[in-house]
Amino acid sequence: MVSIVTVGSRALKRLLQCAAAIVGLFVGSQCLAAEPIKIGFSMPLTGGLASGGKAALLSIQIWAEGVNEKGGLLGRPVKLVYYDDQSSPAAVPGIYTKLIEIDGVDLLVSSYGTALQVPAIPLAMRNKRVMMGMVGVASNKQFNYPGFFQISPAGPEPHLEFSRGFFETAMAQTPKPTTLALVGTDVELSKVALDGAREWAKRHNLKIVYDKTYPPNVVDLSPVIQAIQATKPDLVYVASFPTDTGNFIRAVHEVGFRPKMLGGGLTGLQYAALKTQLGDMLNGLVNYEFYAPEPTMESPSIKAFLAEYQKRAAKEGVDPLGFYIPPVVFAAMQVLQKAVENVGSLDQMAIAADIHAKEFDTIVGKISFGPGGEWTKGRYLLTQYQNVKGNDLDQFRSSGKNVIVYPPQFKSGEFVYPYAPTVK
Repeated sequence: MVSIVTVGSRALKRLLQCAAAIVGLFVGSQCLAAEPIKIGFSMPLTGGLASGGKAALLSIQIWAEGVNEKGGLLGRPVKLVYYDDQSSPAAVPGIYTKLIEIDGVDLLVSSYGTALQVPAIPLAMRNKRVMMGMVGVASNKQFNYPGFFQISPAGPEPHLEFSRGFFETAMAQTPKPTTLALVGTDVELSKVALDGAREWAKRHNLKIVYDKTYPPNVVDLSPVIQAIQATKPDLVYVASFPTDTGNFIRAVHEVGFRPKMLGGGLTGLQYAALKTQLGDMLNGLVNYEFYAPEPTMESPSIKAFLAEYQKRAAKEGVDPLGFYIPPVVFAAMQVLQKAVENVGSLDQMAIAADIHAKEFDTIVGKISFGPGGEWTKGRYLLTQYQNVKGNDLDQFRSSGKNVIVYPPQFKSGEFVYPYAPTVK
């Protein structure tokens, strides 16, 4: 599938000026400005990662439409060229080869997620292209390519940042917890998160009493919960995947498991569908987020973006809240736009150098990138579900339901400890 963003009103005016140049009213050089800047990428629009991919695509489209309405990029309209990679890493190299060699795109962004980013990076390297990475974890670690930039707020130590808030919050409690259970899905993202959790356990002298993974296709997780419960841990760090997060939480309630703190890496819980399915079973759980609708994170720019996104979400069939992937993807496009404008051309290595050198003001705040293309400072949020009532979606649009408890600069409420899945 290929999408072309509609040319905005100012760009249309420029095209009319070019037509007028034919009869001598304007100089011909203005006509060259109408040649579009093509931005190419693959995106999972079907398959297991489609929910995130569709949300990312809508965010990019909103950015492109806004740029075109203001006259384009470098005075030229933006055109998006994209294909469905079907959530398959094997499809990615062929798509990016086509984008570069046949479609002749000017700028590259990655697909959504680590597994779909990694196969594209060698193509960007080989062709000396800048690539903005759309929400992965440590994708560039094996390549260390200076032209790749990751928009996830993981910082220079992604495996540690993933669970930093969980352990910083836990160890601030009185009395301090002493035992830890680690559990997660047997997939790469969960393994990265669990590796970081083990490092935090070592730093805080926590005794690990359970440390296992389970296959992603397991439906009944009650035996796993019962095995963890038998070890009587103070803390349970869970690194689950969207396919099993809901089943894990349901099993916790079925078994009646009540450690002092539970959650941390529940991937998939960021989406509206799972929030509404689980409803008040969420209360007391802690989890990572990129954004939460709390007063400490509000700004006019992110409110305006989310209003536009949510207005279009139902029609586009994407997550109706858009708190997880969309804001950071839009921010990635803002960074790319500003760097191109700073350089004043499409010189790829000059754009990369500018991104490395500058701090960028985006809808998710100020961002700067380190040598490996990760954020110079990590900023994963740890949130706690509080006072969720029933399964109504609208309650999650307002503050007080997914309270930010870490980091301190974004803290919006008090952490409830120990874990008590109740409604106030």
